[in-house]
Amino acid sequence: MSIEQLTVQLPAPKPLALRDCAVFLDLDGTLAPIAARPQDVRPDPRRTDLLERLARATNGRLAVVTGRTLDDADRILEGRVAAVAAVHGLVRRDAQGGLHQAAAHPRLREAAEALRDFAARDSGLLVEEKGLSVALHFRLAGHCAEAAREFGRRVAAETGLSLQDGDMVEELRTPGPTKADSVEAFMAEPPFKGAIPIFLGDDATDEDGFAAAQALGGFGVLVGAARPTGARYRIADVNGALSWLEAAL
Repeated sequence: MSIEQLTVQLPAPKPLALRDCAVFLDLDGTLAPIAARPQDVRPDPRRTDLLERLARATNGRLAVVTGRTLDDADRILEGRVAAVAAVHGLVRRDAQGGLHQAAAHPRLREAAEALRDFAARDSGLLVEEKGLSVALHFRLAGHCAEAAREFGRRVAAETGLSLQDGDMVEELRTPGPTKADSVEAFMAEPPFKGAIPIFLGDDATDEDGFAAAQALGGFGVLVGAARPTGARYRIADVNGALSWLEAAL
């Protein structure tokens, strides 16, 4: 299924059978509602309990694939998920605890300084530095969205960093592994190897994950509003996604 498939045509997914599945989950917008500021997302008892039970039910075939840093993902998930791909795939901790990490781009610091200078124009603009990437958030400054996206494109062109468009955020990242690469790497390793991958995500940054899951015999599930996507199914919101996963347990 191509990314041109309109989500308005997509059905809700059938009940999830965990026995043969590997479950890949985005974090923001999928496991947790989008917050105005990244630091406002905190641990949640319902989510923590769900992840613990999913990990047991899948015999560890559970991974979170997120744009957040590894430390931040562990904070929000209370360390309940062993396999995590962070910073959109630039950092990956496998199910056995092995860490795989790209080397930072030499012009990342320069890009961060440029974004901080840009953000100084409005108190609603936030810069988040992630070690291997830097993000400019403008959810609290929607009137700056067009200028922020244009500035992100210009800095990416000048520095050679990869531009990652997101939901009210422009992220400049070290070129390297993506969410798709992370799914493929997990699926080549135990305990994921041989399972059917299912990827849940909400944003354009998750399209790589949907494509990888489908290429490996599984499928993607879009969480949130209808939009063009490569996912096969759609769930309306975070609560619906959590409920769908809970129903499988």
